[in-house]
Amino acid sequence: MRVFVTGASGWIGSALTRELVSAGHEVAGLARSTASADKLRALGATPVLGDMLDHDLIVAQAVRADASAHLAFTLDFAEFDETIDNEVRLLEKLASALQFTGKAFFAASGTPTNLGTLSTETDPLDPEGPAGARARTANAVLALSQKGIRSGLVRLPRTVHGQGDRNGLIAVLVGLDRQLGTAAYVGDGQNRWPAVHVSDAGRLFRLAIEQAPAGSVLHAVAEEGVRMRDVADVIARKTGLPASPVDPDQLGVFGALLGGDQPASSAATRALLGWEPTGPTLLEDLEAGYYTA
Repeated sequence: MRVFVTGASGWIGSALTRELVSAGHEVAGLARSTASADKLRALGATPVLGDMLDHDLIVAQAVRADASAHLAFTLDFAEFDETIDNEVRLLEKLASALQFTGKAFFAASGTPTNLGTLSTETDPLDPEGPAGARARTANAVLALSQKGIRSGLVRLPRTVHGQGDRNGLIAVLVGLDRQLGTAAYVGDGQNRWPAVHVSDAGRLFRLAIEQAPAGSVLHAVAEEGVRMRDVADVIARKTGLPASPVDPDQLGVFGALLGGDQPASSAATRALLGWEPTGPTLLEDLEAGYYTA
């Protein structure tokens, strides 16, 4: 297949690109810079220069491809609304261009924030929750499945971890810890985050593109819930900072994410696609020093 990928040179996009190329697929990746284009060439993909505002370019590439994966997103809390408005407008154009073609279109999303309850693939995203900001985009992607497009979601957990992660939530947490002078957790730290290694996330995305039926909602979850006190203890040991509880208000928008108990299951995903995670755990990657060097 020819697969068009937005965010192809990013953290998860690079893992997906490697997976697709290794499986014999032809990959075209959206690249915003010459550095991103060079990275894609090194991965064996063909760069397409542009960004998420280039709707005509993206639609043309999706039409040319057999399948598309949408992973491009900027983790900027101040620009969420504008970014999501742009995504929804783009998806409306893709719906018109791809309808009744049967082509695959899978997009990244997040696991639900059902506080204190194990979320599953059948649970909707709460648009008011700390992880639900992209609910509008997710709903628009699933709506494509009603127009003859094999669309679906790969919902990612709070942390997609691994060596080289510089912008994910664990990297953000370590940066905040250094500013605060403590390895922070909220309350007693018994609240949990789901997690997955980046290589496992990339593999699930590939399987989705190759096999998942229209309307699929998949969970890229290897660990249902890692206690945040355990995360803080490892960060403290690796950095020399003390581990202590903090007022979530000190962390702004990030405080709600850090303090929420939000475990997630991937049982239905594993049964559907035969996906079994094999990468290191979150605590193993923290112990390896990838986030605290």
